[in-house]
Amino acid sequence: MSRSGGRRAIALAGALTLAAAGTAVVAPAAATAAAAVTATCTKTSDWGTGFEGKCTITNGTATALSGWKLEFDLPSGTSIGSTWDATKTVSGNHYTFTNVGWNATVNPGGTASFGFGGTGSGWISGCTVNGGACDGSGQPGGDTQAPSAPGNLRSTGKTSTSVTLAWNAANDNVGVTAYDVYRGDTKADTVTGTTATVSGLSPSTAYTFTVKARDAAGNTSPASNAVSVTTDAGGGDPGPSGGKVIGYFAQWGVYQRGYHVKNIDTSGSAAKLTHINYAFGNVQNGQCTIGDSYADYDRFYSAAESVDGQADSWDAGALRGSFNQLRKLKKKYPHLKVLWSFGGWTWSGGFGQAAANPAAFADSCYKLVEDPRWADVFDGIDIDWEYPNACGLTCDSSGPAAFRNLMSALRQRFGSGNLVTAAITADATAGGKIDAADYAGAAQYVDWYLPMTYDFFGAWDAAGPTAPHSPLTSYPGIPREGFNSDATIQKLKSKGVPASKLLLGIGFYGRGWTGVTQSAPGGSATGPAPGTYEQGIEDYKVLKGRCPATGTVGGTAYAHCGNQWWSYDTPATIGGKMTYAKNQGLAGSFFWELSGDTTNGELITAMRNGLG
Repeated sequence: MSRSGGRRAIALAGALTLAAAGTAVVAPAAATAAAAVTATCTKTSDWGTGFEGKCTITNGTATALSGWKLEFDLPSGTSIGSTWDATKTVSGNHYTFTNVGWNATVNPGGTASFGFGGTGSGWISGCTVNGGACDGSGQPGGDTQAPSAPGNLRSTGKTSTSVTLAWNAANDNVGVTAYDVYRGDTKADTVTGTTATVSGLSPSTAYTFTVKARDAAGNTSPASNAVSVTTDAGGGDPGPSGGKVIGYFAQWGVYQRGYHVKNIDTSGSAAKLTHINYAFGNVQNGQCTIGDSYADYDRFYSAAESVDGQADSWDAGALRGSFNQLRKLKKKYPHLKVLWSFGGWTWSGGFGQAAANPAAFADSCYKLVEDPRWADVFDGIDIDWEYPNACGLTCDSSGPAAFRNLMSALRQRFGSGNLVTAAITADATAGGKIDAADYAGAAQYVDWYLPMTYDFFGAWDAAGPTAPHSPLTSYPGIPREGFNSDATIQKLKSKGVPASKLLLGIGFYGRGWTGVTQSAPGGSATGPAPGTYEQGIEDYKVLKGRCPATGTVGGTAYAHCGNQWWSYDTPATIGGKMTYAKNQGLAGSFFWELSGDTTNGELITAMRNGLG
């Protein structure tokens, strides 16, 4: 009963079509001097009031460049805005462009290019590349002088997991473009200023640091003086007390919803969470596979979008996307654990084939979760099979033992040092989905279960009756007995699943109908109410203002506004559910999913406060 786990439609920005100029404008002259670094800039499109341009750097020397810097001036009334494949800085009418990570190296005879869009009718003057004229005049052999060593390297602060360093600027005949910070022999960071914070360190551990300066031509200075620093004892970020609070992060939220890992931090949610489930990985051909490579590990995050204020690297092999942002979030909140969830409503169809060879499936999952590119991001795996030996989007007939066998294989492969968990059905009806699989037998292999105690009722029953999608308890007139959270918890406990391995599920969204005249539950309807992304469903952050709660039933809230009827949890009803979770001895609570909450985390705050 979790929300859909497959791909979402991606809203892409439309491309601006430009009229091509009849003749490319070239400046400065393209004459190439022997054994020099040169650059040629052209207008690739020109429509009078604006243009697109491209600059190409050519390495005419016998030595590979490990960085480049191109500068020029523009006349008053002409400016450059968007830039791609380079980093732009502006001072008045003077523009400076430096390489991004992936195009820093230019081999002898090779080229690197970048593009830009501008307004106005003017064009560039005073073009230089790596300190010499772009046409190659005055720079035979290029810049070969290395910067001086940075001076007075010192520690200006430390925690149990980080050290902050500062140093005096190096000197160079052309100009220093970057400083490389080394932890022992390992490059730990690259910065453009004279300070850096090296994170991800171990408590009570001695580290030695040095810094080297680098210019645009790739000349590297001698190392600075070495400084040795011992990190503080552990204890920094203790994390929240009380029960577990686990939130799902939906990978497709980075598209239309514009919800990114940084929002977990800025909303205050990261300090209240204990675990994040990253949803979803796919299940195909009996194996765990990537769900959305662009969102997962390839999307570039600028400094403004990033958790730590540092832009992603374009270096070959560098981790980007949500995975890298989660890595940064964990450095800021060391108490946080992250699990990679596989399956979901849309991608559960592959579990039947996986269950035919559980050991092979578990091995594929382990190799993917522990891939060296992101092994430090994840602390285990979460399985969201909807549903073993029953029907969800598709039907499975792998037998009642399949789920137990699958979880056993995962535990054996992942070992005791990783978390192994599962989101499971909440159908407590006689002969229902809980009865279809051996959840009790599989409980010995999991750290905990996440029964999806939401989506019990909704506008897939277009005519109604209206009913809350996440009732905590039964109530007179409930459309179906066994469809409530308490019934789910009691049934699982009666089968032998320990309460300490169960969490209570919360939906950060509502489900609603239209064509409703009755305020109380049980009214007739004509269809699903309109929603921002999908009919019949809407985020809490929208509903709290658009259709405020008008009553409660079965321990949750409902709202009647106009001809619409919605049900959803509020901070007050969540407080009641958290009391229930504590009284039942549950491990805590979880929710689907982070983007449905308000920007200041109203619902997660209610969960954290309610659990203590």
